[in-house]
Amino acid sequence: MKYNVRLTFQYGLTIFLSAFLLFQVQPLIGKMILPWFGGSASVWTTCMLFFQATLLFGYIYSHWIVKALSPYRQSMLHIALLLISLSLLPLAASELWKPTGSENPTLQILGLLFASIGLPYFVLSTTGPLIQAWFARERTGGIPYRLFALSNFGSMLALLAYPIAFEPMLPTQWQSYCWSGLYVIFVLTCGLLAWRNRNSVALVETEKDNSPAPTALHLLTWILLAACPSILMVADTSFLTENIAPVPMIWVAPLALYLLSFIICFEGSGWYKRKLFLPLLVASLFILAYLPTLGLNELPVMISTGVNLFSFFVVCMVCHGELAAQQPNSRYLTTYYLMLAVGGVMGGFFVGIIAPYWFTENYELSVGIVLTGIVVALVFLSNTRFKTKQLKLTAAAGIAAFLVLISVIRIDDHSHDIAGIELTQRNFYGTLKVYVDEARGYKTMQHGQISHGSQFTDPAKAQEPTTYYVRESGVGQAIVIKSQSSEPIKVGVVGLGVGTLAGYARKGDVYRFYEINPQVIDAAQKHFSFLSNSAASIQHVLGDARLQLEQEPNQQFDVLVIDAFSGDSVPIHLLTKEAFTHYFRHLKSDGILALHITNRFLDLKPVVKTATNAFDQDVKVVRFAASETKVGYRSEWALISKDKKSFREIQFVNAEEIDTPKDFNLWRDDYSSLLSIIK
Repeated sequence: MKYNVRLTFQYGLTIFLSAFLLFQVQPLIGKMILPWFGGSASVWTTCMLFFQATLLFGYIYSHWIVKALSPYRQSMLHIALLLISLSLLPLAASELWKPTGSENPTLQILGLLFASIGLPYFVLSTTGPLIQAWFARERTGGIPYRLFALSNFGSMLALLAYPIAFEPMLPTQWQSYCWSGLYVIFVLTCGLLAWRNRNSVALVETEKDNSPAPTALHLLTWILLAACPSILMVADTSFLTENIAPVPMIWVAPLALYLLSFIICFEGSGWYKRKLFLPLLVASLFILAYLPTLGLNELPVMISTGVNLFSFFVVCMVCHGELAAQQPNSRYLTTYYLMLAVGGVMGGFFVGIIAPYWFTENYELSVGIVLTGIVVALVFLSNTRFKTKQLKLTAAAGIAAFLVLISVIRIDDHSHDIAGIELTQRNFYGTLKVYVDEARGYKTMQHGQISHGSQFTDPAKAQEPTTYYVRESGVGQAIVIKSQSSEPIKVGVVGLGVGTLAGYARKGDVYRFYEINPQVIDAAQKHFSFLSNSAASIQHVLGDARLQLEQEPNQQFDVLVIDAFSGDSVPIHLLTKEAFTHYFRHLKSDGILALHITNRFLDLKPVVKTATNAFDQDVKVVRFAASETKVGYRSEWALISKDKKSFREIQFVNAEEIDTPKDFNLWRDDYSSLLSIIK
């Protein structure tokens, strides 16, 4: 008995460690490479695709060695892989893959991840099905599928622990050392289990029952049931951040619920009940389909977010519950997990690769909702015994009517979205829309809830700055003050938008715009006239602003504007001590640095204040309430100057000092914590 308990603990510890490390390395490596790709949310989507694809290859490997190799050869091969993977420690992102600005971000990220963590992640990804197969042949009659629930528990714990414990407490380098140390322990425990199993009996020989092999229909069902939650997880995360609450780290919530549903359904206690969850699924699919048509901005954020996440959780419970109900005999365990991995990769590939480059709108959520309804309906109809054929036909007709209903709702919603749209474009960095508000007389560029600027359609007012950049705003006052001199000025702007700030330009001035998204530049030039009608010399620099500023010679800016912090994906690398070093290097001795810190969910003032203290500079925050007639939005701008004496003499309207925050650590490239600034 003690032997069995000890043995089970060894297997449980190994599989828990592998899952914990799998989900710890995801945000860790994402944090390392995020600054190189502009802090875009799509970086995380692409990382997820890599993780899912590597997981698939890990499951293929596990399936192959269990079916094709003897236990001795399995053990020797896996021990060799474990030892080779240690050569890539400590974990680090390879600088050779650092972009210059013109590369395809998706391919660049996939290549970087493969070179940096490909082998350790691959080895970790093989652990779940392989360890369960070894467990099944060493303990005939054991329940290996409960180890899958333990694996998902380890994943969820790692997911929640990173932003709460690891990120706020440790610099990135020390996080890497901790992860690498735990990985060494994992290699030791997994290697010992591999050595134990070298002389065991092959799994196919331990199973004497006549359980039939899974059919092609079984395999397809497993793939589709795994793909649907995978599609919805990423698509719904995008919907949440763009349409309900652009809160940083919101991706944690859907992913945690996704993992929780796996834990509940595979734990083995029968929590998933069809009679309860299938009616809930009908309501949830309807809610997910109808929620975008509501006035989400008018609903409390907590209510709309809560309803959305509950509905998503129900979908995950049904799909994963149906998967758990179809668990095959242990002899086909690796085949089963391989199909789950195939489904996960299909979902990730659809959302991460196909959707951004084939769709002009965010259609993937609608596809996921309708596809989930179809797949679950087919599973229900094929696995349910109806008393009469007529009853089955009636049920099928009712299901078909419901599927048509949610499809019509989604089609109507998308039709409404594109009505009056002058332009809609999509790429790696998101979806851009340009629309005209005829009643109010202006044109706007939009990304989700985030406005990239508006321009009056009346030619007489077309060059008048609007939104966050009106003359009373902090950046407006800074440029106006610098323009009082008869000498031309040079203005640098990180974040082009529609080019609103070019409306301040005079003849002889130079305005240099840094923009990472080529579609923004194209839309600003073709659909707005701030740039084309500007009297200044307009310069465009394509690529991540931080990387470009690092490489450029001193630009001698009179005003340098950093405008990139209003959305959910705050580019942290633009707020670190190292970033401020480059900002001050590019400013004239009396130049002004203007940071746009307007954000509904984050308080960026402590970050800015601690950074300016590190450079012994003063900072003032200029607030502007709003103006309907000027199309002026509420804004907060932090203004900083290298010349403290002259800066103190400038009388900015609605300006105030910032108190030095207590117990707030200076953000650096290797340390930051979004939790510390969430409002």
